[in-house]
Amino acid sequence: MLYWLLYEKLFPFFHPFRIFRYLTFRTAFAFMTALLIALFIGPWVIQKLREFQIGQFIREDGPQSHLKKSGTPTMGGVLIVIAILLPTVLWADPANPLVWIAVGSTFLFAAVGFTDDYIKVVQRRSLGLTARAKLLLQAGAGALVAAALVVLAQFKMFSTQLSVPFVKAWKPDLLWHAWPSTLPHLALLAFVPFVLWVMLVLTGSSNAVNLTDGLDGLAIGCTIIAGGALAVLTYVSGNVVFADYLELRRMPLVGELTVFCGSMVGASIGFLWYNAHPAEVFMGDVGSLALGGAIGTVAVIIRQELLLPFIGGIFILEALSVMLQVGSYKLRKKRIFKMAPLHHHFEQLGWHESKVIARFWIGALVFALFALTTLKLR
Repeated sequence: MLYWLLYEKLFPFFHPFRIFRYLTFRTAFAFMTALLIALFIGPWVIQKLREFQIGQFIREDGPQSHLKKSGTPTMGGVLIVIAILLPTVLWADPANPLVWIAVGSTFLFAAVGFTDDYIKVVQRRSLGLTARAKLLLQAGAGALVAAALVVLAQFKMFSTQLSVPFVKAWKPDLLWHAWPSTLPHLALLAFVPFVLWVMLVLTGSSNAVNLTDGLDGLAIGCTIIAGGALAVLTYVSGNVVFADYLELRRMPLVGELTVFCGSMVGASIGFLWYNAHPAEVFMGDVGSLALGGAIGTVAVIIRQELLLPFIGGIFILEALSVMLQVGSYKLRKKRIFKMAPLHHHFEQLGWHESKVIARFWIGALVFALFALTTLKLR
């Protein structure tokens, strides 16, 4: 809204306001606004969570060192969501529909996480929504995001073509063109592959971040790195010079998502101030599902979903470790890891929590840097 006020309305009367048209300037302001919001209202949010006795329940079969964390305020993800959405609305172009899709997706996944956390708090147990209910709600949120993108695709404001890492010529279209013109009433079915794909990506991304959120600062630190990588990707995809140089599909509307990514990084750094070991607050599902949904949504919009295994490499490894553990136990009655998700496996090997966190952050940075190198290796 400040972009609309300071640049579009007041610029003709006060020319120095032209600086607000620059994307990099507004991204920096969004980052700082998000960081300051998280830092300044963080203590108030933590205090309110304590007053409402919203504490974390620790699983008894996990590492015994975690039992002392029982009662630490959770649902701190509310702080993250506020610190992401408010600066985005303030500094992004309100006429850009992709910004509102990213904002709406983050809010929807936060709502799913809030519901899950609320049930945990009310029922005083570590289980919230059933696995089926949570997946259905996440899939529903993904379907709404996909539907919004389908509408934009009809107005040529979005492309359903997928970018494939290392391959610049092959861009498969997820829009099904097989329906004959004699069956116009089945035209909407042409978008089924794309909608299912978006639901899969967003559900997987949100759950992957959720599974990573098991140690102080682990998930939020990896989010900072992933958000930084996405900020670079959104900026170059929306910039005609960089897009042509890197042989990317130029998507002018996508550039505005850099402001959203800047807000996500700033909010995450601010939350890390209170979530660093030993944590004063946990993000809960309201935070992890919102962040995962935000990361997945940006990747879908810039058509870089296939880069997600590198942008969020640690998130993917954590999710794979759970799937492999569950699958192996069901099929062979044997476990692959001492404990899943993967960070608990290394704790059981004797690594101190701080060492696991630091080394996983290093891994996340390596993955993200590799993802950025694929822009030129085409």
